Amino acid sequence: MKLFSWIILMTSILFAQDRLTGHNFTTRSEVIAQNGIACTSQPLATQAALDILKQGGNAVDAAIAANAVNTVVEPMSCGIGGDLFAIVWMNDTQKLYGLNASGRSPESLTMDMLKEKGLEKIPVHGPLSVSVSGCVDGWFELHKKFGKLSMEQILAPAIKYARDGFPVTEVIAYYWQNSAKSLKDSPGFADVFMPNGKAPLKGEVFKNEALANTLKLIAEKGREEFYKGSIAEKIESYLGKHGGYLKKSDLSKHVSDWIDPVSINYRGYDVWELPPNGQGIAALQMLNILENYDIASMGFGSKEYLHLLIEAKKLAYEDRAKFYADPDFNKIPVDKLISKEYAAKRNKLIDKNKAAKTYEPGDLEDGDTIYLTVADEDGNMISLIQSLYWGFGSGMVIPELGFPLQNRGELFTFEEGHFNQYEPGKRPFHTIIPAFVTKDGEPYLSFGLMGGSMQPQGHVQVLVNMIDFGMNLQEAGDAPRIRHGGSSQPTGIKMKTGGYINFESGFSPEVIRELTKIGHKFQKTVGGFGGYQAIKFDKKNKVYFGASESRKDGQAAGY
Repeated sequence: MKLFSWIILMTSILFAQDRLTGHNFTTRSEVIAQNGIACTSQPLATQAALDILKQGGNAVDAAIAANAVNTVVEPMSCGIGGDLFAIVWMNDTQKLYGLNASGRSPESLTMDMLKEKGLEKIPVHGPLSVSVSGCVDGWFELHKKFGKLSMEQILAPAIKYARDGFPVTEVIAYYWQNSAKSLKDSPGFADVFMPNGKAPLKGEVFKNEALANTLKLIAEKGREEFYKGSIAEKIESYLGKHGGYLKKSDLSKHVSDWIDPVSINYRGYDVWELPPNGQGIAALQMLNILENYDIASMGFGSKEYLHLLIEAKKLAYEDRAKFYADPDFNKIPVDKLISKEYAAKRNKLIDKNKAAKTYEPGDLEDGDTIYLTVADEDGNMISLIQSLYWGFGSGMVIPELGFPLQNRGELFTFEEGHFNQYEPGKRPFHTIIPAFVTKDGEPYLSFGLMGGSMQPQGHVQVLVNMIDFGMNLQEAGDAPRIRHGGSSQPTGIKMKTGGYINFESGFSPEVIRELTKIGHKFQKTVGGFGGYQAIKFDKKNKVYFGASESRKDGQAAGY
C-alpha cells in the first residue's frame, strides 16, 4: 500500500506541470470578456486601456492611451520619437482602415553628403539615422477620425506614470540595462535613462519628469506643438549641435497616410496587412505558398512542415529585399506579389527534400517594438504597432524633452538603383507591421508581434497554429517558434548561403537532426522570437478572447 501511494505521489509530481486542457507549452488560459479587452506588452499599459474604456472611450482611445503609457514604461522599445502603424475595424461602417504614420528622411541630407563622410551605410546609432517621428501625428490622426474622449483624458495615465514613477518590470529591465551599456555616452541618454549613473533594475521606481511635461504639452496644445512648435524647435537645435540634419521644416511637412490594407485568403480566412514601405505582405506571400500543401496532416513541429515554412520564408524575403520600399518613390507591384498565380510560380522552386542555398527575387513584369490590440463593447477593434527600431533608437535623447529619437534611417541602402536607396524626404523600409483577419466579411482576429524581421515569420506561424493545427489563441502564441535569418536584406546586404535557423526550446532534437541532413543550418540563441498579443471575436457568443505570450512582461485583460 505504501509503495502504491509513493507511485501515485511521484506520478503527480512528474506531471505537475501538465495542464488540464490544451498543449503543455501553454502558459495560461485565454482571457475571455464581453465588454472590452486589451492586450499589451506591459500590464500598466493594459490597465490604462481598460480604464479608458470604462470612462466611455472606444478601442482607438484606449489604444492611444496604452501606447502612450508604453512610451513611458517601455522606453527602449517605443516612444514619441518613433513611428506607428495601425489597422482599425470600425463596426458602424463594417470596414477596415489602415494608417501609415512613418516619417521621412531629412531634406537637407543627401547621398553625396553621406558618402563624403566615408560611410558605406548609415550608422545604427547617432544623429544620421534619425528620421521624422510619426508617432504623435499617428495618435492625432487616429483620434481625429475615430476618437471619443479628449486627448487630455487619453494621455493622462501616461503623464501620471512619467511624473510619479512606475516600477520597472523584468524583461524591460533586462533590455534597458543591455542598451545602456552601449548608449551611456550618447548625448543626453544618461541624463534621462540612467539616474544615479545606472539603468534601473527590476522593481526599481523610475520617473521621467521631462517626458511628463512633453506629453502634457502635446495633450494641451495638440500635434502642432510637436511638429511646428517648441518641441520641433528643440529637436532641431539638439540635432544641430550634435551633427544631425533633421530640422523643424522636416517635422512641419510631415503627414501620415490613410491607406487600404491588402489581403489574401488562406483556407477561408482573409488575412490583412499594410502594403510597403512595411514588410507585412511578406506574411501574405508565405501563406500563399504554404496553402499549396496539406500542412495539417504534417503536424506541428514536423520536419516536413518546418522545411516548407523555412523555404517559403526564403522566397518571400528575397522579394522583400528587392521590392519593399517607399511607394512614393517606386511603383511597387503589390497585387502581383500577393497573387495566388505568383505564389504557384514561386512554389515550384521548392525542393521538398533539400534546403535551398539561394533563391533569386521574382521576375515581375511591370528591428525593438511594442505591439498592442484593443477591442470595445461596440465591436470596434484596433491592431497597433509602434517602435523606435533598435533599443532606444538612435540613442539621441534631448534631456529637456525626455524621449529618444528613432534610428529608422539605418535601414536605407546606398546601393544605386535599389528601391530602398537613400534619398532626402523618403520613408525607409519598415519592419513593424500590424495584422488583422476577417472571416466572411466580419472581424475575426486582431494580432501582431514584435521583433524586426521575425514579424512576418511570426504572423505566419501563429496563423498556421490556429488554422491548420487547431490551437486556441493563447496556445498559438505560446507554441515554440523558429526564426530564419540571413536572407538578402532591404539594406542591400546579400547573404547567399541559405541562411540559418534559430529554434526555441520545445522542438524535437530528432526533427532538427533530420533538417540538418537536408541542408539547413542552425544557430543557438536566446530571445528574439517576438512578443505576441491577440484578440479574437467570437461572433456566436458575442465575447472576446485575449492572449499575451510569456516572452514579454505583457498582460491580456478584459471586463
